Amino acid sequence: MTRTRYAGLDGIRALAVALVVVYHAAPPLGVQSGFVGVDVFFVLSGFLITSLLLAERESTGRIGLRAFWARRARRLLPALVVMLTVCATAAWAIDDELLWRVGAQLASALTFSYNWVAIASSANYFDEAASPLFQNVWSLAVEEQFYLVWPVLVGLLAAVFATRPARVGFALILAGTSAAWATLLILTRGDITRVYFGTDTHGFGLLLGCALAFGLQAVFERPPLPSPSAYLLDGGWRVLPYPVAVSPRAHRPAVGNAMGVVGLFALIGVVAIAMSPPTDTALTYPGLLLVTSILTVAAIAGSVWPGSWLGRILEVRPVRWVGQRSYGIYLWHWPVLLLVGAVIGDESGSPTVAAAAVVITIGAAAASYRWIETPIRRDGFRLTMRRTAQALASGAPVRRWRAVGVVAAAALVVAGTTAAVAQAPERTDAERYVQAGQDAVAAASPSPGVAAPSAPTDTPAPILAPSGPAPSPSPVASPSAPVAPVITGDQVTAVGDSVMLASAQALLNRYPGILIDAQVSRSGRSAADVLQQLAVTGQLRSCVVVALGTNDYFGRGTLDRVVEIVGPERHLILITAFAPRSWIGGVNHDIRAFAAAHPGVVVGAWDEAIATRTELLAADGIHPTAAGAEVFADVIADALARAASAGP
Repeated sequence: MTRTRYAGLDGIRALAVALVVVYHAAPPLGVQSGFVGVDVFFVLSGFLITSLLLAERESTGRIGLRAFWARRARRLLPALVVMLTVCATAAWAIDDELLWRVGAQLASALTFSYNWVAIASSANYFDEAASPLFQNVWSLAVEEQFYLVWPVLVGLLAAVFATRPARVGFALILAGTSAAWATLLILTRGDITRVYFGTDTHGFGLLLGCALAFGLQAVFERPPLPSPSAYLLDGGWRVLPYPVAVSPRAHRPAVGNAMGVVGLFALIGVVAIAMSPPTDTALTYPGLLLVTSILTVAAIAGSVWPGSWLGRILEVRPVRWVGQRSYGIYLWHWPVLLLVGAVIGDESGSPTVAAAAVVITIGAAAASYRWIETPIRRDGFRLTMRRTAQALASGAPVRRWRAVGVVAAAALVVAGTTAAVAQAPERTDAERYVQAGQDAVAAASPSPGVAAPSAPTDTPAPILAPSGPAPSPSPVASPSAPVAPVITGDQVTAVGDSVMLASAQALLNRYPGILIDAQVSRSGRSAADVLQQLAVTGQLRSCVVVALGTNDYFGRGTLDRVVEIVGPERHLILITAFAPRSWIGGVNHDIRAFAAAHPGVVVGAWDEAIATRTELLAADGIHPTAAGAEVFADVIADALARAASAGP
């Protein structure tokens, strides 16, 4: 048995995991689309798995499915189980808020079904109302579902298609079908999470990697007699010896140098995409993801090509070290980020949280790689358990105490995980505040029996609170935010997202008769369409408040359309956003720049009002508590007063 690998792929892994970690942990660094690192992993996985299967078939004449799946289990399960139990136990000890639906998360993570369970439960990957502790395992589910089917297909393809071009073409057709299906769903349903989570709609990267593996068979050909070669495949497993000969044409230095250049520019392209702002359209899902996958194909080819200098550069020891532990780093980084934020009490994205989370993540991944992953990959589950039992029974004192420590730690985290599942809340604080706002709006509806929708819809019907005499305005937190008495609720239309819903009761108290049209996860890009619908139905009043931007940018031309729909006869108030998310700074800059260029537009500075009072926000750092909702209402009152004083 020989352990072999392709040069340079650990470097590509290191880049992929760095993009994902920076995207989640350090939004100020501007890696706005760092989630594309997952697509880099998908292409790598498809390439390595298919290469392994092809090597096994050529060496033995068959593909051993049971052995393949056993290797996959040894590769993924040990580190996954340790991460899940340790982090669930830590969450139980730190903050119940982190245990939201943790039982369902654990079950779906261990069965590699997280992505479909999330889709079935109408979860929104891009909704920040709740950040599931183990949300990052969705990508493992996609890969493992793919691996259940693909080994069978590889055997069939090898039997049905005699030529490599035909196999490459078949894989490319499957990849194109996946991307086309994703595009169709995003255009017809607009459901980003369905497209992003779906194995069928996000499988094109895996399939492109498979196509590359088929194609490179023409470069790495087995000779009639065994001969040594440095270009052997790995994928992280011990595999059967696979002697390889490089085809003479592929081994020409000029070809290797050219492929190195291609691979380098492809990696630069991946980084450029990661730095670009995403959209909620097919341009990103699957557009940017597909382009990233194609660039990764070029990067892999440029790295592993015979004589390529890129593979040698990517073999630098620190980079290779990170790449070898990239699986563990990916597993640990997200739950550790949430746990550290809860302990420190600071929002994610802060330098303190990011630095602490990265240090803990790297330490946990290194420990997992050395003491969990490597021994089990080398010896298997049974031999590892047998050796532990032998150490407990008759080992040397040091070895025995080490085994006792391992067993005790395992028992502790299992008990902690059990307690976490038993104690897990069904809703986060943020969800409770949002639901309370929905209930308040429903209770104020002029139509008896009208209930707030249990889930957001594409075109929610705005609910009009009953008009009535305006009460005395609530005391204003800041002397610079007086409530204008000339503005009453029946003059105001408020359009917003879940932040406005969480503040609905305070707005209803402040402005009886206000028309609130707010929806969970509403995108800033939808502002013009929502206002157009309200205008058509005659529900656009003299003062229009727009509080969007929490979930993404407004998008090119959206604010211009908003001004056009509102018209010069109405006051337009734009409320800035506040959330520990990478795009918030850009959103608020766009709002202020737009208002500066349009004198009739007034800005309500929610970000400034709440920045020094974040204790008035829920644990997610986004949604206001009851006290925070009063500050949100103060911001709107101040903006309305300034709009009224400015005149028509």
